[in-house]
Amino acid sequence: PVTAGSIVVPYGHVIGNEKWRGSEIAQRLQGKIRLIFEDGLGLVDFHLSNRTCILFISEADLVAGDEFKRRLVRFRNASSLRGIVIVERSQISDQYFLAVQKLVVLELGMVLLPVANQGEASQLITQLVSFYVREQSKDHNSNPFIRKQCSQLAEPSEPSVFRTVQQIPGVGKTKALLLLQRFGSIHGLCNASVKELELVVGQTAAPQIYSF
Repeated sequence: PVTAGSIVVPYGHVIGNEKWRGSEIAQRLQGKIRLIFEDGLGLVDFHLSNRTCILFISEADLVAGDEFKRRLVRFRNASSLRGIVIVERSQISDQYFLAVQKLVVLELGMVLLPVANQGEASQLITQLVSFYVREQSKDHNSNPFIRKQCSQLAEPSEPSVFRTVQQIPGVGKTKALLLLQRFGSIHGLCNASVKELELVVGQTAAPQIYSF
C-alpha cells in the first residue's frame, strides 16, 4: 500500500493511477491540470499532494457488492495518507449511499464527497488542486528563501532539457520534474551530491542518478 512520503507530487500536478488513463475523468482533467499517470499507486486513484489522495467509488462499484468497502478499510488500516472519498451518487446507486456515508465518515473518519458523474468528479478534483496550490503558495510566500524556487515549479521552459533528464535510468516524468525544480538545470543536477539527490528522489534512486 502507498503511504505518505512514498509518492512525491510535483507542485501543481496530480498523479493518477494508470487504470484511469483514457477515462472520462482523465480526459476532462487534461488541459485543466497537469496530470501524470503512474503504476503502483495501489488502492489510490489520484494523488493531489504528498499526503492527500482520492479514492473514487463509481456507480458500478456500489452496485457490484462489498469489494469497495474492503478496499476502503484496507486503505484506512494500512495508509498514513489523508483519503478523500468521491462517490458517484445516481438514481441507481442512491439506495446504497447512506450505508457508504456511515462507513466512510463515521467508521473510517474520512471525507466523503458525492458527485453525479465522472464529469463532476473531474471538476471537484480541479477545485481541490487549486485549493492545495493556493495553500502551498501561501507557505512559499511567507518564506523569502523559497520564493526563488517557487518560480521554477511550472513545467520546464526547455522541453529538450526535460526530455534529457528523463533519459537517466530510473527517472520518469515525475522525478524529472522534481529534479529540475530542485536543481534548475542539467549543470545543477550534475553538481548535486548523493545526499542532495536523496532529499528529492529518495535513497534508492539517488545513487543511480549520481553514478549516471
